[in-house]
Parts: sequence; C-alpha cells; structure tokens
Amino acid sequence: MSKYHNFMQRPLSRREMLTICKGGFGSLAFMSLFGATTFSCSRSKTALDSSSSLLLGPHHLPKAKNVIFLYMDGGVSQVDSFDPKPRLAKENGQDPRKKFKVDATQFDNVGKILKSPWDFKQYGDCGMPVSDLFPHIATCVDDIALIRSMTSQFPEHTNANYFLHTGSGLQGRPSMGSWMTYGLGSENKNIPGYVVLDGGLIPPGGLDNFKNGFLPASYQASILRAGPQPVANIIPKENIPNLQERKLDFIKQLDDKQLEALGEADAIESAISNYELAYKMQSSIPELTEFKEETEATKKLYGFDSDDPHTRGYAAQCLLARRLVERGVRFIELTCPKVSADRWDQHGDLKDGHEKNAHAVDQPIAGLIKDLKSRGMLEETLVVWTGEFGRTPFAQGTDGRDHNPSAFSMWMAGAGIKGGTIFGRTDEYGYRVIENEVTVHDLHATIMHLMGIDHERLTFRFGGRDMRLTDVHGHVIKDVLA
Repeated sequence: MSKYHNFMQRPLSRREMLTICKGGFGSLAFMSLFGATTFSCSRSKTALDSSSSLLLGPHHLPKAKNVIFLYMDGGVSQVDSFDPKPRLAKENGQDPRKKFKVDATQFDNVGKILKSPWDFKQYGDCGMPVSDLFPHIATCVDDIALIRSMTSQFPEHTNANYFLHTGSGLQGRPSMGSWMTYGLGSENKNIPGYVVLDGGLIPPGGLDNFKNGFLPASYQASILRAGPQPVANIIPKENIPNLQERKLDFIKQLDDKQLEALGEADAIESAISNYELAYKMQSSIPELTEFKEETEATKKLYGFDSDDPHTRGYAAQCLLARRLVERGVRFIELTCPKVSADRWDQHGDLKDGHEKNAHAVDQPIAGLIKDLKSRGMLEETLVVWTGEFGRTPFAQGTDGRDHNPSAFSMWMAGAGIKGGTIFGRTDEYGYRVIENEVTVHDLHATIMHLMGIDHERLTFRFGGRDMRLTDVHGHVIKDVLA
C-alpha cells in the first residue's frame, strides 16, 4: 500500500477537525494562559489566487481595522449637498434640453432647470463648500475626503442598491460586509463581525443587500435595532438556569448525526455556528446597547437631546456603531431612519424631504466623527457616507429631482484618508462627470485596500471560477489616501 493512502480522501468537516485536533487546541489554550501568545496565518500567492478557503489575515499592513458604512438610502442630491453649481441659479426655470443632452429618466417627467434651495458656505482650513443641509457635518470637513465624481451603472433603486452593496446589479452576490468578515474574520467571539443597524428603513432590494450570497452562511449580516431589544429572543425565556443549555445540547446531537450522514454541509455547519454565537450574544448584546455608562456630554454631542425623534433614533445608531467598533466588530452599516417624508428619494417636494432626512442624520454623524477622533479611534476606523446614485439638476415635475447615476457625491473619513480633499469634478450643471470618474468597483477596491486587502486576491471559488467583490474591475483611489 502506498504511503499516501494514509491521508484522508475528503476534506474534514468542522466537527471532525475539532475531534481529531482537540489535543492540539488544548495545548494552544494552555500556551495562551502563560503569555497570551498570538498567532498569525499566511498563505502562498498560489493558494491565495486559487483557493476558496478563508484568508485569515490581511495582505498588507492595514490602515483601518473597522468600517462604519453610513448608507443614505434613496440618493442624496449632489447639487444640493456637496457639489455647488452657481449656473443652476443663473438658468433656473429654463429648458434643460436647450442647454445639454438630457438622458432618459426614471419617470420621464423632465421639468425646468432647478436651482438649489440651499446656500453653500466654505468650511474648515480646506475651505470645502457644504450646503446648509449639513451644518454639523460641515464642521468635520478637514477630516473628510469628498469625491464628487462617483457614478453608478443603474438608474433604479433595487439594482443600484445591489451594485453598491455587492458589486453586482443582480440579486444573490455577497455583500461587501460579508467579504470583509470572510477575509479578515472578527475580533470579538461574542458579537457578529458584520452588523447592520436597522434605522427603520430596509432599502429596495431587501435583506439581499446584506446577505452572504455564495459565501458560507455564517458571513451574512446580523440585523440589530438601537434600543432595549436590539434583536428578538436576546433574553432567555427559560426559568431553569441550565434548561437552555440542555436544549442546545440536544440540538447539537441532532446536528452531529446529520453531519455524520452528510459529511461537510455548509447549511448545518453555519447553523451550529449561529446557535453558538446566538448563545454568546445573550450576555454581550444587552451590555452593548446599554448607554448608562455614556456621559451626558457624549449623548448631547450625538443629538440625544434633539426635539426631533428621528435625530434621537439615528443618534442611538451612531453611538451604538462606535460601541461596536470598540468591541472589534469588523463592518457596521447604518440604514436611514423613517422620517415623515420618503427616504432621500425626493421626486417631489425636494426641500421638505431633503431637510427632514438631513436633520435626522447630520448631528449624529458629526458627533460620531468627533467622538471617534477624541478617543483616538478615527485613526483605525473608516467612515463611509454615500447613497446609491445622485439626482438630476433639472426638476421632475416642478419641485423634485429624478435619479441620476451619471454623477453623485460621497465622502470618506478616518483611517488612511487624506482629510480636506476634494477629488473629481462634474460639469457646470452637476449632471455628468468630466474629471476623475470613480466607479462603485473603485470604491470597493479602496475600502478593501484600507482594510489591508488586495481586492484582486480575495476570492472565492464559485461556478467554476474565482469570484471577487470587484469582479474584474476596480482601482484604488490613491488621490484620497493619506
């Protein structure tokens, strides 16, 4: 018999591996008690390029350890927020078709050129212009890199949301938060590595914006709400202390039998992992969402004393995001609060809708940046602010703006970002990009680069090829990096 027959002919399941290697794990645990030894893992380039196994560490020294993704659902108007266009005021009320080529719009209701209802002022040492919509964020511009030349491939919310979150306009691909935790893991064994904070609005496209796609199921997002009950069943209902443990042991026995019969099965393995994590969350989550230890000054900074309940709600999300970062959660996304107007999707009544949405998020976001900075955490935390596309410089009807994927503004702050920077340029109407176009793939590549990941090397074998978040596209936006 060949000596090579001594090796197993199929991959080990997680349970089999734990059974065989339990002595080794015990030794590692013993070593950690006497010196807190840490271990790192590296792999050859060949393995990185072809394997679907976990990366288990960054490709290069990361600038950021965590990402806070502030998703502005619906599409903020760039010409009313961070990209002032004086020509709109000069030509307000004129026919846009006589000024430039008008692309087909979502609702085919093209009105006149519409000036911004808000004034712009210059802020910070960098002199960055910001509209009166965001007086609080305006005080943070020296920490912000503003990109005015973002583009999307999709003019409709659902596909644009999938594209922004997963790098594909089609349903079913892994979210960028899933890719981050797949590549880097989590620093906290008691809290999920990828968390979405539900502000009250789930974006068009639904929860598939936050799913794992073809990655193992344990990498999908966990949805938390700010408040005393952030997730269902977080408080045990059993009156007898060990009753829950006995139930979990019974479920484990059933799962083990299934694994013995089926071998390695992602659905079962992920279910076991989720059971174990959920049990740990019952002790960690209530403490996480309890703000008693936070000072009144900190709460006021975020806007807890606002007379607007939506501001107070988003303030709780932003403060919870900071607390998650403190506990090593890798990727945190915040969804928008449900104000009385629609999300940032103002096809009519632009002034009322944008003002209500801005009032809800402006102070909490500025408070988050300032709080992170005062604690020395902004140096290792990347804050990203963006919607899925922008708005037209002309009206839809008389007082709204339609979707515009050809140009929009977004910004980043924190780890590895060159604050006070403006990158990219749009035409005199803010309608199309004319300098330094940036794609969603470029944004993903840049976020991954700051997290220590080479976007071309983090892959997962699916459908016969090595898949990645940026597909076959994407370049790091080096001009906004410190």
